Amino acid sequence: TASISRSNTMVIFINQIRMKIGVMFGSPETTTGGNALKFYASVRLDIRRIGSVKDRDEVVGNQTRVKVVKNKLAPPFKVVEFDIMYGEGVSKTGELVDLGVKAGVVEKSGAWFSYNSQRLGQGRENAKLFL
Repeated sequence: TASISRSNTMVIFINQIRMKIGVMFGSPETTTGGNALKFYASVRLDIRRIGSVKDRDEVVGNQTRVKVVKNKLAPPFKVVEFDIMYGEGVSKTGELVDLGVKAGVVEKSGAWFSYNSQRLGQGRENAKLFL
């Protein structure tokens, strides 16, 4: 880690989850490869697909939840959800709709989204298309 720190480099390790058998308390999930990565990592993220984004019957992206499991640089245990669109990456318009609702700029009434009494669309995907 000293060499990495001196060279001003970021290293990303990707790992998968395994299930522990016979666990009565705590999480039955664990990452493979021992404890070294768990201890030495500055930031650990748990990234999961929570759903799919569809355009009619065709799947065009994934709804993703990222949970900060460990963070030595900022407060841990934050959770964020966003859309990852195939061939595009993180959906910027989806983020605009979500942040607008969170900030109170975009009103959400049932399935309808509106801004200054102008209807953006029924459903999140239609509101994204309007933007």
